[in-house]
Amino acid sequence: MNRRTFLKSTGAISASLALPGTRRLLALGETRADGWRIFEVTTRVGLPTPLLDETPFQKTLASDFHAEGGSAELVRKPEDALGIVAAKFPDGVRPVLTSTCRVATRDYSVDLSVPGKAPRIDSAELEYFHQASKMIPIDGAVKVLALDVTRGQSTDVEKARAIYEWIADKTYRNPKTRGCGVGDIRFLVESKDFGGKCADLNALYVGLARAAGLPARDVYGIRIGPSALGYKSLGLSSDNATKAQHCRAQVHLRDYGWVPVDPADVRKVVLEEPPGNLPIDDLKVQKARVRLFGSWEMNWMAYNYGHDVALPGTQGAPCNFLMYPQCETADGRLDPLDADDFRYQITAKEITAA
Repeated sequence: MNRRTFLKSTGAISASLALPGTRRLLALGETRADGWRIFEVTTRVGLPTPLLDETPFQKTLASDFHAEGGSAELVRKPEDALGIVAAKFPDGVRPVLTSTCRVATRDYSVDLSVPGKAPRIDSAELEYFHQASKMIPIDGAVKVLALDVTRGQSTDVEKARAIYEWIADKTYRNPKTRGCGVGDIRFLVESKDFGGKCADLNALYVGLARAAGLPARDVYGIRIGPSALGYKSLGLSSDNATKAQHCRAQVHLRDYGWVPVDPADVRKVVLEEPPGNLPIDDLKVQKARVRLFGSWEMNWMAYNYGHDVALPGTQGAPCNFLMYPQCETADGRLDPLDADDFRYQITAKEITAA
């Protein structure tokens, strides 16, 4: 009996997904203004799916989820801006969970040419994003590399940029990496094989930044619209977002607050922007490289900052991060990247305010 048959024939199925822990909900009819774009994202899965809360670049307008024939509850982890819906389905019920949300997003940039008045942030929050995780150590070879990359840089801005430029130059996007990668930066550093995808390369940024003394965090999410900047590789070509998961990163700089970065997308442009395999000095690559230190195009929706995420009501090990739907049955945890074993669908469309 394979797992697909098992899902259809027995019960005690537990699903977990991320949903917004929103501090302020906006009215659905609120006028779109000041560059805000509104997207409706619908996820229909055999089990779970992710979503997120309000940030300076994203606002949750509405969210709803429904476990057909089952039950679901929302569990929050505020420090990671993470909400997890734990859904259960009884024996004999086909496990289907549907979630629909509306989010407003706005392109996000920080002007690093002039020190700004950064918002006051609690020291405990910054300390939280200094810490190591299972896949992001900040000692050993990672510490040695971080000190080497930032040698001669005196300010936090200089250190943050040096790490960004090093990753843009020294890493590569590996098309054979499953999904978005696993984010095991100790392996990348010790093997000196700096290949992977966004969850690897941006985790490497976060780890090197933390090891160099800078608070930093991964921001897990999903692309939900085409790029308005002309990059086919950095946006959706249809409303199908099922395989559009993408991790970004932020680094906290004293005079600027949380600054967006995305060196992994520089390497994605190199590999995937038509006609493909562009040289690092190609004009498209150069433009992306300049823009992605301090700026994000918000055709993307954030989920959370979480690492080592424990799923409610399951017996399995914590997830390295929560960017894909997760499910555990009595037969064990399913592989969210195995389309024959675990099926889900995510659609996204841009809409106008009512």
